[in-house]
Amino acid sequence: MVRPDADRSPESVRRYRENYRSEREGVALYRALAAAEKDPKRAAIFDKLARAEERHAARWAELLRAAGEPVPEAPPSLRVRVLGTLAGTLGTQRVLPIVSTFEARDQDHYRGQPEAAGLPAEERSHGRTLRALEARGGGLEGILARERWHRRGGGGSLRAAVFGVNDGLVSNLALVMGVAGADVGPELVRLTGVAGLLAGAFSMAAGEYVSMRVQKELFEQQLALERAELESSPEEEEEELALIYQAKGIPEDEARALASRIISDPRTALDTLAREELGLDPAALGSPGGAAASSFVAFASGAVVPVLPYLVTSGAAAFGASAALSGLALFGVGAALSLFTARGPLASGLRMFAVGLLAAIVTFAVGRWLGVSAAP
Repeated sequence: MVRPDADRSPESVRRYRENYRSEREGVALYRALAAAEKDPKRAAIFDKLARAEERHAARWAELLRAAGEPVPEAPPSLRVRVLGTLAGTLGTQRVLPIVSTFEARDQDHYRGQPEAAGLPAEERSHGRTLRALEARGGGLEGILARERWHRRGGGGSLRAAVFGVNDGLVSNLALVMGVAGADVGPELVRLTGVAGLLAGAFSMAAGEYVSMRVQKELFEQQLALERAELESSPEEEEEELALIYQAKGIPEDEARALASRIISDPRTALDTLAREELGLDPAALGSPGGAAASSFVAFASGAVVPVLPYLVTSGAAAFGASAALSGLALFGVGAALSLFTARGPLASGLRMFAVGLLAAIVTFAVGRWLGVSAAP
């Protein structure tokens, strides 16, 4: 790999030293984990991670020498010694969440450093490897990591729709009850309810559109970086992919063969690297416009319930009908949410009804207080 000439400025030399010490920290940490690990396969993965960190450290040592500076001593820090002791006493699985957090925090450390070409991708891959090792350790975290349904699969769109309806229902119910509590005319309650419906629905739609658009642009940017790294250093990408598969429990020879076959097909390689190294699913991002429209409809479907009676009647009849319809809707939404939880539909429905009732009572009381205090 061709590297730029070493910058001899004090700022760059200081940066080289910090980077060198940071990489040596990683070497010492992974060596400690390898020594503490009783499973030979997992120990071999930690050892390979340590060798990767050694390559990184060698790059910064070379730049220091090229700048005419000595390579500093870098003994293991107290943090590394403590983590190594804990890993030896409690097992590596106990300290992996801490190590994964450190790795994730340091992934952007090399951003904007021209001498660090290729290192950010490797650091991201190390993070994925650690998370795969952590997931294989069992326990709740491991189960959730293996079963993606619990996090974003299995009815994710339906869940989002139900929550959207719930947001519209509770927020507009509170708004309508607050204005009704001020004892104003039905026209003002009707106007407030419709305005709240439209404002909330457009706000939800706009937020969803911007969020999806930014997420999609970020994905495309990361995919472009991964494509460039795949073209410039396919051997390193193949090694990192094999390491990830080993962390998932695939024997080393099979992992290397699988990684080799994947890297040989550029399209398959890019798709696989996006999933395995970056944690991105190319099929997971939908249309920003479609998501915005779905959010608008879901919110409006809930928000129209408390204002609907005021569109056809007025006075006490409208108020009673609004409260009754909203109560039934709250119970129905709560029961629907039980599809995604272990709570029964009756308990979930009653809980949501109680939450909405509390919001309505509070806003009604505030509206009544403000209405009375504003009266001549």
